Amino acid sequence: MTTALVVGDLQRGITGNYGFARQVLPPLEELLPRVRATGALVVHIHTAFRVNRADLPPGNALFASFHEAGDTFHEGSPGIKLDLPVHSEDVVVRKRRTSAFVGTDLDLVLRARGVDTVVLAGVATSAMVAATAYDAADRGYRVTVLADACADGDPAVHEFFLEKVFPGRGFEVRRCADWR
Repeated sequence: MTTALVVGDLQRGITGNYGFARQVLPPLEELLPRVRATGALVVHIHTAFRVNRADLPPGNALFASFHEAGDTFHEGSPGIKLDLPVHSEDVVVRKRRTSAFVGTDLDLVLRARGVDTVVLAGVATSAMVAATAYDAADRGYRVTVLADACADGDPAVHEFFLEKVFPGRGFEVRRCADWR
């Protein structure tokens, strides 16, 4: 199988604090067994920052606000625990930036498995999903975004990305029910 389902930032601190994030859990809970049955790789991505701020860019208000959210994003806290079941054949990647590729071994894992297509899910559509999609395309992967398995705090922004931005960049947009 040359496909990987990359599920980003569906960790307890996010799904517990941001209602829009919870809506993608049911479609993914239904999809994951089908994905695994095809032999596709499942990769769970979660965000965690060091409590001592060693991995935060100085003067960056966005990352500072994430750090200030405390247990939602702090290494070792309950908030970074994944909110979907992880199986032994799955891969878990910790990230410290918006894209799942930046500063992680995601590309190494995908290439080691011969993956050429990434299917993206998670939150937020305009952040992790978009940044990871752009990075994946830049690295030569085909990109699919699962419309009902990603969400954004602003539904209009979510729809804009799904209807305009992603198709305009050549990314396929489909629903979980359409997974092969």
